[in-house]
Amino acid sequence: MFVTTCGRANGNVIQEALRIASELNIPYIERGIKSLIYLMEKQDQDCLMVGKARLELHKKEKDKEPFFFHPNSASFRIKRLMRGENDPMVEAAGLKQGMSFLDCTLGLASDSIIASHIIGPEGSIKGMEANKYIAAIIAEGLKNWTSPLTELNEAMKRVEMSQGNFENALRESADKSNDVVYFDPMFEEGLTDSTGINPIRNWASYTPLTKEVIAEAKRVARYKVVMKNHYQSPLFEQHGFEVIKRPSAKFHFGVIKL
Repeated sequence: MFVTTCGRANGNVIQEALRIASELNIPYIERGIKSLIYLMEKQDQDCLMVGKARLELHKKEKDKEPFFFHPNSASFRIKRLMRGENDPMVEAAGLKQGMSFLDCTLGLASDSIIASHIIGPEGSIKGMEANKYIAAIIAEGLKNWTSPLTELNEAMKRVEMSQGNFENALRESADKSNDVVYFDPMFEEGLTDSTGINPIRNWASYTPLTKEVIAEAKRVARYKVVMKNHYQSPLFEQHGFEVIKRPSAKFHFGVIKL
């Protein structure tokens, strides 16, 4: 992996690229007039491109979509909540103002953003992302993305994210230190109708949810352990989740009440 910039980068973009390369401890390669494909083929590596508006992860293999941060479904979900409509994740987790929420599988952070909106400034939202390059992009996006929707901007900035393995994070957490512990493991099936999340599949960590992980989650959670998964997933039954079935939905939520 190396860092480069968009074409015709100005000084600010170059300085940002140098900062990110230093923080991630990976090389910075000057872009110049060369194409990304040329640089990746020459280096035989993937790259993180710093642009004027966003960061992008690019695979050296051709025909792979770049990964970049965007709020995905969070924007229209917040609008629905503001209209008084329900959100399945909020209902499954029983989220209320002032609660604490640990998202073990942050991804694009859509669910954490929604949780942040509900929990508000008095609450606590912590998210874990295993891949350090995804983590860097999500951290920058949560901090710098600007939406016309003020409530979305405020919710994003309250999400506190860390890069690392959720197994270690759970082991290091105190008993009953979070009201809700949440898992949204990357589905092996490409079942989502949203193309927005598909590029992350090239980079995501597919860490299994073992009985040891669930035991740690039950220790750390004060009220609930919640899992979102494919409606046919055997993990619901294996780990004792009460399934909240959603007619015609491709995924369900499972809850362990504590």
